[in-house]
Amino acid sequence: MDATANMLLDPESQKLLAELKSQLYATSQKTTNLHCVELSRGIIDPKRKEHAQYLDSLCQQFISQMKARIEAVVSLRTTESQKKILGNVEEDEDKLSLVLEEAKQHTTMTAELCEGLHGREGILGKICLAMWESGQKCHSPLVVHGAAGMGKTALLCKVVREMQRVLETRVVLVIRFLAAHHPQRPALDQVLHSICLQVSSACGLVPPTPMTAGSPTELQKFFRNILEEASQQGYTLLIVLDALEQLAEQHHSHKLHWIPTNLPPKVHLLVSMDTCSEAFVNMRLKTDSLENFFEVERLSRDEGERIMESHLRASQRTLTAEQKDVALQSFTLTGCPLHLKLILSAVQNWTSFTPLTEQLLGNNTEEVMSQLLHRLEHKHRKELVGGALGYIALARDGLLEAELYDVMSLDDDVISEVYRYTHPPTPSLIRLPPLLWARLKRDLKDHLEERWTNGVAVIAFNHRCLSEVVLGHYLTSERQGRCHKILGEYFLGRWSGKLKPVALPGLSLLLSDRKVPPQPLWFAPGLANIRKLQALPHHLLHAGLWEELRQEVISSAEWLFCKTSVCGVSSVIHDLDQCSQYMDCTETGLIRDALVLIKPGLDFLDGRVGMSLFYGELLARLSALSAVFPSLVGRLCSQINDWFLTCAEPVLIPKCSFLQQPGGALQHTLNTRNAGVLCVDASTALQMLAAGAEDGGVTVWSLEDQQLLHDLLGHSAAVLTVKLEHSAPSCLSVAADGSLRRWSLKNGQQLLCIQEAAPPDSPPSSVHLHLSEELLFVYTKTQVKVWGLDGAELQPFSSREDASVVLGILGESVVFLCDKSWVHISHPVDRTRSTKTRLEDSERRVTVVTSVTSPRRGKVLVVSEEGFLYQICRSNKLSAAEFPLRPSLIFISEDEMILVTGCERTLSLFSIDTNLADPILELQHDAAVLSACVSNDSQRLVSGAADQLIRVWSVTTGALLDCLCGSDAPVTSLLFFRDLVVSASSSKSPIHLWNLKYDPRLKPPAHIPAGSAHAALSSDGNQIFYVHHQSEREVMSWNGQTGSLVERLAVSAEVSCLELAQHKRLLLCGLTSGTVLIYPLSLPQETLCTPPPESLSGVLCLAVSPQEKNLAVAYEDSVCLFEMATRDSFPTVEGPLKRFPLSLLHAPLSCMALLPNRRLLYGTSCGSVVLNGFGGGVSELQPHGSKVTCVTASNWGSHALVGSQDGVQRLWALNPPSLDHTMEHKGFFFHGVISAAFSESDQFVFTGSEDRTIKIWDVASGKLLFVQYVYSPVVRMVTFRNGFAALTLQGSVIREAFRCPDHVSPDYNPLRIIKGQYRLTSRDKNRDAWRTSVSDLQHFNPAQFKLSLMGPLRAEPSSTCVLL
Repeated sequence: MDATANMLLDPESQKLLAELKSQLYATSQKTTNLHCVELSRGIIDPKRKEHAQYLDSLCQQFISQMKARIEAVVSLRTTESQKKILGNVEEDEDKLSLVLEEAKQHTTMTAELCEGLHGREGILGKICLAMWESGQKCHSPLVVHGAAGMGKTALLCKVVREMQRVLETRVVLVIRFLAAHHPQRPALDQVLHSICLQVSSACGLVPPTPMTAGSPTELQKFFRNILEEASQQGYTLLIVLDALEQLAEQHHSHKLHWIPTNLPPKVHLLVSMDTCSEAFVNMRLKTDSLENFFEVERLSRDEGERIMESHLRASQRTLTAEQKDVALQSFTLTGCPLHLKLILSAVQNWTSFTPLTEQLLGNNTEEVMSQLLHRLEHKHRKELVGGALGYIALARDGLLEAELYDVMSLDDDVISEVYRYTHPPTPSLIRLPPLLWARLKRDLKDHLEERWTNGVAVIAFNHRCLSEVVLGHYLTSERQGRCHKILGEYFLGRWSGKLKPVALPGLSLLLSDRKVPPQPLWFAPGLANIRKLQALPHHLLHAGLWEELRQEVISSAEWLFCKTSVCGVSSVIHDLDQCSQYMDCTETGLIRDALVLIKPGLDFLDGRVGMSLFYGELLARLSALSAVFPSLVGRLCSQINDWFLTCAEPVLIPKCSFLQQPGGALQHTLNTRNAGVLCVDASTALQMLAAGAEDGGVTVWSLEDQQLLHDLLGHSAAVLTVKLEHSAPSCLSVAADGSLRRWSLKNGQQLLCIQEAAPPDSPPSSVHLHLSEELLFVYTKTQVKVWGLDGAELQPFSSREDASVVLGILGESVVFLCDKSWVHISHPVDRTRSTKTRLEDSERRVTVVTSVTSPRRGKVLVVSEEGFLYQICRSNKLSAAEFPLRPSLIFISEDEMILVTGCERTLSLFSIDTNLADPILELQHDAAVLSACVSNDSQRLVSGAADQLIRVWSVTTGALLDCLCGSDAPVTSLLFFRDLVVSASSSKSPIHLWNLKYDPRLKPPAHIPAGSAHAALSSDGNQIFYVHHQSEREVMSWNGQTGSLVERLAVSAEVSCLELAQHKRLLLCGLTSGTVLIYPLSLPQETLCTPPPESLSGVLCLAVSPQEKNLAVAYEDSVCLFEMATRDSFPTVEGPLKRFPLSLLHAPLSCMALLPNRRLLYGTSCGSVVLNGFGGGVSELQPHGSKVTCVTASNWGSHALVGSQDGVQRLWALNPPSLDHTMEHKGFFFHGVISAAFSESDQFVFTGSEDRTIKIWDVASGKLLFVQYVYSPVVRMVTFRNGFAALTLQGSVIREAFRCPDHVSPDYNPLRIIKGQYRLTSRDKNRDAWRTSVSDLQHFNPAQFKLSLMGPLRAEPSSTCVLL
């Protein structure tokens, strides 16, 4: 450096070099060490000692400094990761930062893509003008469409730049290029969630909660609502979505149900799509006019020439006139910007002397790309080019360069091509020479891009057209399978550390090490192999390695947990969806459906997944199916059970399927508004379902893909009836506010509103809607109103008599009964077509109970109070037959051959083929019949009852074909839609779709009705006694093993409480009359009773002593003690032995426990807690601040747990009475303790709470050991060995074993997943003092929390309390 050409010293160079060294040393003293070495003939000679020492010192310095830098970066990332795990960093803020980074990347891409756009002034001006004119009014989205490669993306970028200049300052710009990460397709819910987060952050609005983000339907509603809110706040929104056809197919996103067709003012939605795509077809169907559609047409020659000149200037290149003409001639054939871009990439390699014969350009995009591939093959060999590009094209999310080296080194065809003319340097170790890929990559620089995906840089094609050409050019179906197999084996780690055979030209079969890395599922605890998680299922599936796929992915508990915790449960569901498309495997579908059922719970926890929670919920849903499906489901359950047995933390192990299991008749659940559904209607022609809710909302669903189409708001009271009209796709609805509205099914807009169409506050079943070809009728028993289809009301129609009853509508004629004996049939327009006929002779008057019309037969059937069924024809023919029923439910089958009536618990079927009603069947139910429907072929009848069951009957034989459980509410609406049955309830919002042709092996076990008023449970959970409604006067006996009702026990008054003496097998039933009925379960024909007290006050509650020697009965004014004994093998109850009165000023007793030595511990509705010895002394214990809801004594009488509505639990030592622990747990909504039970050893206490969790506490220390979310409050708990059986409010029986290791880690935190707070106050037994430990959530007041604030709260730590 400091010598001249003749090896003489150059003073000037020496000076400059010395200055550079001093400057570097001054700026980097901490990392720079000076070495002074005398050169030998101007070079470093490693053979010289001082030179070798210098090289060794320099290398050691480099290694130490690189280690220090790597460790610093790793330490920083570890600290950030720990902060995220511990919750010190808000997870919502992390998501928001990722969204903002994504928005920044798309904005940068916009600026880059704008630079190369020339021309398009005409369409650009039209789009900008349309946006400007529609800014202050409601409008439709703008659609830019064209063929692939026509420059739609660049045009959108130019529109964004132009509109930013003219729109107001408060503009929020949201841009998403959906094809930016091809071949990966973004999911719709991810795109919408990202947009909502960006808009909410920019406009200061409430972001979507995790529960909202996890539900596609709720997220689409939130997307529409946030556009409205931003508009109302005065912001201008410009949302640009490029390439809608590139959205993933999940949730039927290409049908565009999620795009609002009517945007609020100042909100602009600009989308682009391929003209030949399904998305464009669906977009056209959603809109009535083409004024908002803008087609991107081909470029002219002049525009292409301007683009070419600009590109050549930017790259500092030029072409001869002949070469320009050749390029422009090729471009003019298509006018496609992408074609021109490829031409410009090709001509950059031309020189001025390149012969015309070599200046070949394709006539279209595909030909140019094919020519590019041929040039690369000629230069780099076909096998190498095809292998490298093929692997990039087949990769799910692109490939790392290191991965590409590895898989090409594993490809024997590529290796054979590379070493065709020479042998590998080391036959025992064969790798692809890096230089070969480096040369190929240089020639592909214009067609490859480096993307950052999940923190790593991957290689992918920069346009999806090249990927399609590569697939067609190189990848036959056979080669695709082979490449997928190599990729699958690579991510399995099959050849890591193993010798792979290869046959090379001129050599025998070689066993060589390809030096590929291992592929563990976890690199380290908490650090997953995300590349394997993303790529392995895809490649195993498409390689046909289905057995490996089943073993390593689908039935691997560790894999399912790892990918769920790292990538989210949605990604696992997507993998299993893809598997189901290619593999006919029932078990794969079951595991997939189980994860779908788990997803809402994980969304509520904001994606935080604990292994015990995840495994426990899987087992609680799949264990009943493990014996039926042993290969995958059974293997998965076995792995989970094995993990539970070796877990070093406290765990609950499910012993039955107590959560909703996958499969069965229930196919879909449509979650409507949070209100009961009063009416439903389905249209086969439209393939839609409309539902009217109690809160005035009307929801319309697509029954083809179960997607929400419209949420129609306008009614101010309950919707009484809905009707779908397929001729002009619309929906009619009548509500209790009296209004009739017509809605468009294209865009959800209200087309018509008629006030006072029906009497206000009418009950749901009293208002009827009838639509003829020209008229619209709304009628009740007392009035009829008629309109034309345009909404014009005709002359008000009324009978001449005031006391008339409307019987129905036949065609366009109204049939009504006048003066209780005359039938009028009157046309509302043409009164000359009216007729009048006497129904009976003048001495008999008719009181109408109900009526129903038979349109095809032109009849109205009327049931009278006098016990007759009248059939009234349009031709004035009348017939009457005796009919003793007074039905509350009546309808006619679709073929109008069968009349169905429901009366209390009986459903009766009559043949009405003649003028008589001939009885066919009587179908008996266990509860009142509320709804029914008959299939189109009149072969099956489906009925819904108050016991929440749906029964399927054979119409021909009357046999009960099936009984469907899972509605969890009285079934008030039923209808058939093809092979599906639609059910709804007026007391709950979900609508259920049932498939009657399901695999009977997947039928879930039936359970008692949800929300039963009283219940008692046997210790094994196999027998349940319950009273469904408080007003019922019978106790049901339910067999949990068979899932059926065993018997009904009649009682003389309303039941107030139930208890079960487990060992003596006695059912104790307290009545409001003061009587206690006692049923010996071993003697079903016998019944004992204790007479009511003299005051005749009702029974409040019952309590049995732990040894079942005594019974305490609490009345309204006293408590009595009875003795439970056995005389001559027959149970007896003697007494009362003792009694103590309750003061009139005393709050009502709410619950109690009978202790040994005949002591009673009870709590009241005002929070008082009293220990009474039945005359042996009374002690008032520390009161609670709210109603005492649970008092439970331990099995050996040493402790008792008292819980209240506010979540406070106190654990008392009873000998002598002293408070050991006060445990306060608060979640986000509900806190009250409902039930509790001590373990057999009294070491633990299990509690069920209003927050739908089961908690386990250590009796000695008071510490919380485990929390499990079970989706429904637990109302009863009984213990058995190593566990407990419990009954939920939903009616399911839980059986679980509890396993607690002898030593639990001090770092164990039971609230690390299910967030909340608990406070433990314990008595120091040595010093008789109180010590308190509190979790880290300070100032916690759940009454002040909103759902939107739950995300930040969950990020706070919830430390386990430690006893001080």
